[in-house]
Amino acid sequence: MQRTIVSTSGAPGAIGPYSQAVVVQGSLVYTAGQIAILPATGELLAGDTGQQTKQALENLKAILEAAGTTLASVVKTTVFLKDMGDFAAMNAVYATYFPSAPPARSAVEVARLPKDARVEIEAIAVLPVK
Repeated sequence: MQRTIVSTSGAPGAIGPYSQAVVVQGSLVYTAGQIAILPATGELLAGDTGQQTKQALENLKAILEAAGTTLASVVKTTVFLKDMGDFAAMNAVYATYFPSAPPARSAVEVARLPKDARVEIEAIAVLPVK
C-alpha cells in the first residue's frame, strides 16, 4: 500500500505521534482531527464553539490544500463536540464551509478534547484524478 504523509505549516503541527494527514494509494486523504489551534502561535483560540469551528475548518482546509485537494472534495467528516448543546453553533459555521453537496457526517459528544477545545473535526477527502 502506498502512503504519503502530509505536513504543512499552514495548520498546527502534531502534538503527538501522528501525522496531519495521510494520502493512501494516491486517491484518498485521511486527516487527523483538527481543533482551533492557531498555526502561528500553537495556542488554542479562546473563543466560543462557532469561532473554534471556523478555526478547526481553516486548519483542515490548509491540510487538504497541502495534500493537493480542497474542502469541496471531502466525502466524510466526523465532528466531536464537548457539549452537544453547541451543535447549532457548530452547524451554522460548518454549513458555510460546505454550502452545497455537503459530505456525509457524524457528530458525537465527547467527555474531553485536547487542550480542552470545544470542537474537533476530522475529514476524509478524494484527490483529483490526474
